[in-house]
Amino acid sequence: MSLTTLAAVDLGSNSFHLQIARVVDDVLYPLDSMKETVRLGAGITDNKDIDAPTAERALATLRLFAERLRGMSKDRVRVVGTNALRVAKNAHEFVRQAELILGFPIEVIAGREEARLIYVGVAKTLPPSSHNRMVVDIGGGSTEFIIGHRLKPKLVDSLYMGCVSYSSVYFPNGEIDKRRMKDAQLAARKELEQIRASFKKEGWREVFGSSGTAKALAGIISDQGMSAGAITRQGLESLRDRALKAGSFDRLGLAIKADRIPVLAGGLAIMLTIFEEFDLTEMLPVDAALRDGVLYDMLGRAHQSDVRESTVEQFGRRYHVDQAQADRVLSLALHFFDQIHAPATSEFERTLIASSRQRVAWAARLHEIGMTIAQAGFHKHSAYVLANADMPGFSKREQAALARLVLAQRGKLSKLVTDTGIGEDFVREALCIRLAVLLSRSRRAVSTKRFMLSRATSADSFGLSVDGTWLADHDLTDYELAQEVAEWRSLGVTLAIERSELAAPA
Repeated sequence: MSLTTLAAVDLGSNSFHLQIARVVDDVLYPLDSMKETVRLGAGITDNKDIDAPTAERALATLRLFAERLRGMSKDRVRVVGTNALRVAKNAHEFVRQAELILGFPIEVIAGREEARLIYVGVAKTLPPSSHNRMVVDIGGGSTEFIIGHRLKPKLVDSLYMGCVSYSSVYFPNGEIDKRRMKDAQLAARKELEQIRASFKKEGWREVFGSSGTAKALAGIISDQGMSAGAITRQGLESLRDRALKAGSFDRLGLAIKADRIPVLAGGLAIMLTIFEEFDLTEMLPVDAALRDGVLYDMLGRAHQSDVRESTVEQFGRRYHVDQAQADRVLSLALHFFDQIHAPATSEFERTLIASSRQRVAWAARLHEIGMTIAQAGFHKHSAYVLANADMPGFSKREQAALARLVLAQRGKLSKLVTDTGIGEDFVREALCIRLAVLLSRSRRAVSTKRFMLSRATSADSFGLSVDGTWLADHDLTDYELAQEVAEWRSLGVTLAIERSELAAPA
């Protein structure tokens, strides 16, 4: 990649971060960064909604970020949301407003995808090693755990415990006593029981902390003269005892940023429990975080090293997809897609078309993964897996879009209509997939030269020319095409089938 600029925005449960870097010879050099303490997680009500004051504070921060991002192309900026946006019921409405302000799409990522990206960021900043490393990131609403080897994460998980949520629940108003600390640690211990055995079995030689909590605790312990920059168990226990004696971190006069004090008690309870449950004696803080992983992941996509491609390949193997059939559907689907899309006239349009084409390709490759569950209604099983499985590299929105497209491969189209309609892009994508699946139903090779899909001036009118000689020998396909015409008509989309004398395959 030639010299260019990339930007990552991390909408965390505690803080929002913007990081801009330039790329030179595959190395990222920081150009600019912004951080605002928003505490999105603390603004989630008992009804699981982001309250209005918190939402406005968050949107005001994004207006500042938007000014800095102005003029950057969409393929050079990536915005990710984490735990608070995963759990809030009104996250969709907040994301809609935030996207209008930023001018860029927001990806709400799953916990394990967050963990993977954190590890990518950390691993890229550490010297190479020949042994396993564990990375712990205590965020505002969740804590991510990763064991990796070199640049590859081997074991990842995300638990629902964070410095903001635990501080709000167990240490309201910053008050600390033995009972509150015990309750917080018991809650953390219960969460850690889910992963303790598997992580200890995998093993590690070094442990790194990548969060603001880790850096704050390391700084406090170093100021106490109990380490040379590391987090130690002895240092954590000493800090806990001092906080219990004082009754609040406010009274200790700690040399840390004021905005860290209100969430430090929850972070300490979680960190100390992690040390106890994993028998740790030391953890080294690192500056890298989620936003660094997002930047490196973008760089990888630009170099055709997209983790999502690896995920699609792995899913094909895991669910024993008939590769020959997937290839047949893929060939036809992309043949139709390219025929109904004119060459892009701008970089923005090229990006949108490329993204849409990629989604069609992935849907074609994965449309039958539900076959391993049951043949009946396999498209529903396929869609369910794609919507709910952990898919490294994919955001929740990308998974939902892929699942919807796979669900569209057969059956009634009415089930795909949302409150906002069905969408022109989705119509084109679904049409390509449905026709490819229909024409490949015999599970035998069919030349793409027998078919030509065209798009009329109207966005909802298409024509499919089929080699008449071939169609005369395929009565079932002829019948199913007539049904397809009727199905699209029910949505107000015209699909005309024409028998033509197309060039026969060589």
